Amino acid sequence: DPSMKDKKALVWEGEDGAVRTFTYIEMQEEVDRVAGGFRKLGLKKGDVVGIYMPMLPETVIAMMAASKIGAVFAPVFSGYGAEAVATRLNAGEAKALITADGFLRRGKTVMMKEEADRAADLSPTVEKVIVISRLNADTPWNDERDVDWQEMRNSEKYEQTERMDSQEPLMLLYTSGTTGKPKGAVHTHSGFPIKAAFDAGIGMDVKREDVLFWYTDMGWMMGPFLVYGGLVNGATILLYEGTPDFPNPDRIWELVAKHNVSHLGISPTLIRSLMTQGDEWVNKHSLDTLRVVGSTGEPWNPEPWMWLFQNVGKKQIPIFNYSGGTEIAGGILGNVLVRPIGPITFNSPLPGMAADVFDPTGKPVENEVGELVIKKPWVGMTKGFWGDSERYLNTYWSRFEQTWVHGDWVIKDTEGQWTITGRSDDILNVAGKRLGPAEVESVLVGHEAVKEAGTIGIPDEVKGEAAICFAVLNQSQEPSEALKKELLSLVAEKLGKALKPKNLYFVSDLPKTRNAKVMRRAIKAAYLGLETGDLSALENPQVLREIEQVKENVNL
Repeated sequence: DPSMKDKKALVWEGEDGAVRTFTYIEMQEEVDRVAGGFRKLGLKKGDVVGIYMPMLPETVIAMMAASKIGAVFAPVFSGYGAEAVATRLNAGEAKALITADGFLRRGKTVMMKEEADRAADLSPTVEKVIVISRLNADTPWNDERDVDWQEMRNSEKYEQTERMDSQEPLMLLYTSGTTGKPKGAVHTHSGFPIKAAFDAGIGMDVKREDVLFWYTDMGWMMGPFLVYGGLVNGATILLYEGTPDFPNPDRIWELVAKHNVSHLGISPTLIRSLMTQGDEWVNKHSLDTLRVVGSTGEPWNPEPWMWLFQNVGKKQIPIFNYSGGTEIAGGILGNVLVRPIGPITFNSPLPGMAADVFDPTGKPVENEVGELVIKKPWVGMTKGFWGDSERYLNTYWSRFEQTWVHGDWVIKDTEGQWTITGRSDDILNVAGKRLGPAEVESVLVGHEAVKEAGTIGIPDEVKGEAAICFAVLNQSQEPSEALKKELLSLVAEKLGKALKPKNLYFVSDLPKTRNAKVMRRAIKAAYLGLETGDLSALENPQVLREIEQVKENVNL
């Protein structure tokens, strides 16, 4: 469409306030140059290219250039260390790795090239490391292996696009497994881009005149979703390098106002954190362009949902709850904008998703907790796990015949509202009663003293399983035995005496991934002294030592 060529495709803002803008025609020219550079390096159709990058324009350009020549790109979370990166490069037998010298985070320089070098040293198939200079920093250089991005992009343009079968691989997107081995979801050329564009365009009403901004990383599913969900619909996408509360708690609202964002994507954990900073940080900014707030990553608690709805959206902006997964290429459940939206729930499966709720026998149920399942194929479903078909079949297809079992516990009520209560591997069974951790956590964070909460189940001789809670207090609160008893009594009052937690501990933080998911399995493993599995996505691993110590009464 010639009318699109001079329209903004991508806007990037660094944590230091630097801004870069690319139109659609400028993006096309950059992609052609980089595609030519890739071919000059010997990369070709079917080769896997690792992308270990911060959120930069070049990250998106590299993804598209790889697709243009028929290569398979594999984005890797920018916060990973060398061993975690190498695990994913080796799993995909990557031929090249694209990285940056570093990036800015909370006012500090985070160096990447050194980690990339160590990862490449551990990855025998990696022949070239392509380096983008974000910081103009002095970095170690290997003339035989390293390639400067600017020199590479000066190659002759490659304007021809490789012809690909619709089911050929586009991308390997890794997600952590509970056993510790990452799962490489294979997404195809006709799958992920179309599903992302459909969910954004039809589900969230993203149009050409809109600006889509999701706070994420390209190594998480919502990174590629941002790219395809925005650009395939002809919208402008905003990439942000830093953290949403630096240097001040209003940075994310400042970005929305400055760049006329229409669709903002956040996580409940981020909102729980921002609401403790006070309403004045939101009220400083005009958010008139904002039409939809998307939320993904974890279940909501009522209080932060209401704060977002009332203080950010002024009771006028829909909150699009969005839940699916890396293997889905988008959402299973959402809040379609043509139906009433309720707090913390989902009002519908996304169009094209034949979702249902099964009991343990495979019978559909309403008004009770069951397994979230999908009964028919959908556009965007992963083709499998790279090099591990058996694990893919066992993970999703082994419970019920011809049915995808997603691993979420949900409740579907008779009015068509869906509520996710937690991961089925997180669910508690207390005295024969199934209990989602989010139910307990919602009660705890409803107390004025509690900022965040996490709940796990541990073996119990009497009840079979008992709940153990971990609470992070607001800054003005101090831990005490009296507060502990008050919180435990509150849960018993709200959920019933039989579901009263066995114990509660005050901790300084909960273990989270950088995209703000609380890792309950890591809490449970640390508390019980079990094998923790893959923790490479964990942003604050030091918290696990604190959890290990609480059993020894180091903390209340």
